[in-house]
Amino acid sequence: MSYFDKKTICDIDVKGKKVIVRVDFNVPLKDGAIDDDTRIVAALPTIKYLLDHGAAVILMSHLGRPKGERKPEFSLEPVAQHLSELLDMEIAFSEDCVGPAAKEAADKLQPGQVLMLENLRFYKEEEKNDPAFAKELADLADIYVNDAFGTAHRAHASTAGIAAYLPAVSGFLIEKELKGLGAAINNPKRPLVAIIGGAKVSDKIPVIENLVQKVDKLLIGGGMANTFLTAKGCDMQASLMEPDRIQWAAELLKTEAAKKILLPLDVVVAEKFAPDAAHQTVDVDKVPEGWMTMDAGPKTRALFADAVKDAATVVWNGPLGVFEMEAFAHGTNEMAQAIAASDAFSVIGGGDSVSAIKKAGLADQVGHISTGGGASLEFLEGKILPGIDALNDK
Repeated sequence: MSYFDKKTICDIDVKGKKVIVRVDFNVPLKDGAIDDDTRIVAALPTIKYLLDHGAAVILMSHLGRPKGERKPEFSLEPVAQHLSELLDMEIAFSEDCVGPAAKEAADKLQPGQVLMLENLRFYKEEEKNDPAFAKELADLADIYVNDAFGTAHRAHASTAGIAAYLPAVSGFLIEKELKGLGAAINNPKRPLVAIIGGAKVSDKIPVIENLVQKVDKLLIGGGMANTFLTAKGCDMQASLMEPDRIQWAAELLKTEAAKKILLPLDVVVAEKFAPDAAHQTVDVDKVPEGWMTMDAGPKTRALFADAVKDAATVVWNGPLGVFEMEAFAHGTNEMAQAIAASDAFSVIGGGDSVSAIKKAGLADQVGHISTGGGASLEFLEGKILPGIDALNDK
């Protein structure tokens, strides 16, 4: 599956045109202020390119989960204000994304100006991919650009539906994501090593099934490793575990591909789920009664670091422990350091792995940091992403 034959903004003349851009400005807000503007900053190259090439730019995004109702706490107005500071220019704001107010604001917009529309998800029609709603969005502009990788796995009106009514191309962020993820999955330099962590195996079954066929080594850590260890006969005691997935894990471990899977050898266990809980390191088959796993142990960390050391390509999604608690962050932090120290081209996806890399101050030492949690997972599953599939071919 190749997305490289999709048109980008460089393949289309935007001069004097109104360009509507789907961005992912779903940013965390605290007391009405933006807590982390990574996603806004990630869209700047596309916005600047369009402005430099004489386009009038209309931005649309969702924020939070207003569930089809107009809720002031989910307004994009603070985002528009923050963007105007980043671009050092005035940003027009429309208090609606469709209807007379949006149409009037779009009609007034001149080349070199930017308009931000109000939250798309104030309308139920957005997530339902309603054709009439998509057409109303399309009527505001001449060209559609999708630069919201974080929502590319959703077939919504603003990500897929609108492409039926306008020339549709990708922005630089989506192009970068496809190149980064594609280089890791479709045509990787080998050895290819994937590390899959996080709490639940059920969230990542299709990813594991797809990756185990493609990788040279698959490292499984975090809470999801407990289900595999249980399938191997270890008693994980009070650890997070999914009883209804043990059979699946046992079947997978019987396959030829299972030779590539590395599981923890030892774990850090705690008496309770708390940052100051009494804890100790034990082998995986010796978890004390009533205790729970919280992190990868030193033998596991060495085994995983060793697997990454000689890799040419590394994909990492999900932490190796309860890394938000200082005492149980060693596995995740050492994984981040091992990846940064290797010569591999590395792709980091999933919010927790990304914050671990950033927290360790190593973000500039990895190949590609993916901005889309769900979208990067579905890409790793080998799924077609509707928001990208809908774009014009070159």
